[in-house]
Amino acid sequence: MHELSVTESVLEIAIKHAKKSDANRVTSVNVVIGQLSSIVDESVQFYWDMITENTLCAGSTLLFERRPAVFRCSV
Repeated sequence: MHELSVTESVLEIAIKHAKKSDANRVTSVNVVIGQLSSIVDESVQFYWDMITENTLCAGSTLLFERRPAVFRCSV
């Protein structure tokens, strides 16, 4: 269920940047997710389709990219 709150945050950020750019519509959003994250792409897409209705992002496409974890030792 945490995908819903993540998706709402992505929508909020997308709309904020679209308005800042005076955009009339958002056609796609790139979403980068860490490989170790428990986020399920399909769940985010499901919620996205529901919560974007009647927004600048309605009908837009989510483009998912998974990135591997990077570990660094500070010692």
